[in-house]
Amino acid sequence: MPTFLRTHLTALRMLLVMTVILGIAYPLLVTGISQVAFADKANGSIVKSDGKEIGSSLLGQNYNLPKKDPNNADEEAQPDPKFFQPRFSAGSYDPTASGASNLGPNDEKLTQTIQDRRAAIAAFDGVDPASVPVDAVTASGSGLDPHISVAYAKEQVGRVAKARGLSTDTLNQLIDKYTEGRPLGFLGQDGVNVVLLNKAISEQK
Repeated sequence: MPTFLRTHLTALRMLLVMTVILGIAYPLLVTGISQVAFADKANGSIVKSDGKEIGSSLLGQNYNLPKKDPNNADEEAQPDPKFFQPRFSAGSYDPTASGASNLGPNDEKLTQTIQDRRAAIAAFDGVDPASVPVDAVTASGSGLDPHISVAYAKEQVGRVAKARGLSTDTLNQLIDKYTEGRPLGFLGQDGVNVVLLNKAISEQK
């Protein structure tokens, strides 16, 4: 058999063997292990309420009031006072548009936007603009972060308590319950998972 033919047959056999090992066997093995050991995480950490899927604990989402005219693309969405609000998102929490705005700290547009956000949030939550935390007026790098700072969560307690008729003690206890520690114990800061927190307050009787 000619050398070039043997070389091509060897290459074809290696292609088939590696395809079976890396393209079929390995993915099936990893999938099987993940389904047995980490089924919830492997399936997207889906959050359910009354048996209905309402989101993922890994992905933030908007909590807005329904639009008066759903067909009006120019109508600006308004935050729902009954829910703790997440951080701003450059992609409106669209998982296919993850990313930041790419505006720098010296950008005049960003500076004005932050000032406008601070005033709007202070009015919405009924607090002094100076007390609005920085994460309340800035977006996360991914645009999908489900966490807010403990300070921002605490700031919203009065507004949510009034809108839902719940006690501030109840809400503060839920904030403590859904506060997650720093990644690896030292990175960043403690964060409150807004998706899980809003699910919990919606289930309060």
